[in-house]
Amino acid sequence: MNAPQQFPFARQSAGPAPLRRPGSIRRTSSIDSDWPDGFGQPWIMTGRARDLLTPFEGAPVVLDSGEFRIRTSPAREIIEIEVAPLHARAREMVGVRAGGASRQALAATLGDLRGTPLFQVLDDFAGASLVAGWVWSRWVPDWHQRMRANRERLGAGSKGRMVNICTGFTEGGSSLSGDGEVDHKDQSTTEVGPLVHPDDPIGWHDLPVQEGRPMARRSRRIDLWRAEGVLKVDAGFQDSGPNPQGSRTAIHEYRVYAEIDEASGALLALQALPLILPFRECPGASMKAARMVGQNVGEFRQAVLDTLVGTIGCTHLNDVLRALADVPALAAMLPKNHA
Repeated sequence: MNAPQQFPFARQSAGPAPLRRPGSIRRTSSIDSDWPDGFGQPWIMTGRARDLLTPFEGAPVVLDSGEFRIRTSPAREIIEIEVAPLHARAREMVGVRAGGASRQALAATLGDLRGTPLFQVLDDFAGASLVAGWVWSRWVPDWHQRMRANRERLGAGSKGRMVNICTGFTEGGSSLSGDGEVDHKDQSTTEVGPLVHPDDPIGWHDLPVQEGRPMARRSRRIDLWRAEGVLKVDAGFQDSGPNPQGSRTAIHEYRVYAEIDEASGALLALQALPLILPFRECPGASMKAARMVGQNVGEFRQAVLDTLVGTIGCTHLNDVLRALADVPALAAMLPKNHA
């Protein structure tokens, strides 16, 4: 029997962000997707990111921020791009398709931005554009048929076959139909609340209101501080969107805790919690993520892809872990330990 292990569905959100710690830095980012011309047409992706220092004493300080606006084709090719702060080479990304190609192009043209919030949110264009369209399944009864027709029209990508691209789509799993396409009828989603903590309204950058039509949001949070002689990380990740009932639905949510040796950059400990995932096989990737322990987090953008490849990893958990590559840059801005 080669069928993958089955786990209970992950259907529990962590809720709003925790209160910020004195002596910490919080990076938040979001990518909002909107289809002004309807499903199957080019859409607009708006990325925002911010680094916020919470000192031991005094008011919080915005250390850096970045934004982008990308118009992307149904095949996930960049049609138009604007970034802030401005960058002379940003327009060279026009024509690049999301995925490995966009990450390579980003490194080649905007690699000098590594470690900044703008680079992080641009790097996330690949993953966010891949998953954004799921939100239409909340609004359109025949969305899956439309997806199939759209793939056939474009004649690009995997043509719906997802076998063995990740833990959740392991051959023989509940997520796949007999022809290797995703079997959406058993896909799990969960209703979620706001990310902003009611007692900490500035704990997130401004998140525009999404309601009344299909819109998707990928949101991230990384909290970093020093304790017990190491760097501590508490990271959150969610793919969600509004539903016709007036609330929000999430298809992915992870919470990750990590400890990192500041001197060497080595990952000392890792706990990945699968909170909301669409298929019974998906949570298995969280256990395999421990293979990253011992590796240098500064190299995670590539090391995660090399280590947690195929059925060993989860596309979305990999995205969470890859973002830890910016921990050394953030740690350099942390205040010294409070006396």
